[in-house]
Amino acid sequence: MGDAQRVDFAELAPEASTFLGQAAYLQLGYFETLGRLVRATPGLAEKEAISLAAGRALRKHRQLVDVISDRVGEPTEVMEPFREQLDAFRGKTIGARPRETMLSVHITAGMLDDFYLALASSYGETGRRVEKILGEASDREQIEELLRETIAGDDEWRDLLSMWARRLVGDTLLIARSALVPERLASDQERVEPVFTALMAAHARRMDALGLNA
Repeated sequence: MGDAQRVDFAELAPEASTFLGQAAYLQLGYFETLGRLVRATPGLAEKEAISLAAGRALRKHRQLVDVISDRVGEPTEVMEPFREQLDAFRGKTIGARPRETMLSVHITAGMLDDFYLALASSYGETGRRVEKILGEASDREQIEELLRETIAGDDEWRDLLSMWARRLVGDTLLIARSALVPERLASDQERVEPVFTALMAAHARRMDALGLNA
């Protein structure tokens, strides 16, 4: 995602409270989705894999909450304005089956972590703290391996997950665009498009690594 990080977002980036509130609530949502998936998954090895990723999402959420407390205000007040929108996004992108939900987190969290890393360069020291948090390992590697095994062993699953991933991309890009200042977004497409091109390139690499076509 290095290409996106080199783009100057200063005029497109929202206020720090918006940036931090969205980023923190997204991590909390990943944790909640993965926590529910743990309960719905019977196999112990899969529970362990999902729990590892859930724990990392919760850690990132708590670290972002610390940044909010230090820089902009009371965390729940900062996150609350984005709760309805991001809960709706999570509801639209959660899968009907555990493998679909695993793919949802892998794809949406990957794309949005990349996007918020790109935005972070606009916020000085606060942004550097966020870059460090979001740049840490996601601990989703075991989930990725479970998906790869499923896809490699079943053509029907490969087709199903490939279609599901294509649906996820549109909803995820809408969330990313909604984070930017709307007036600037409408008039400065040339500045924005390289970022979304880089997001899609990184998404294509994730899909290739799973054995799916983007």
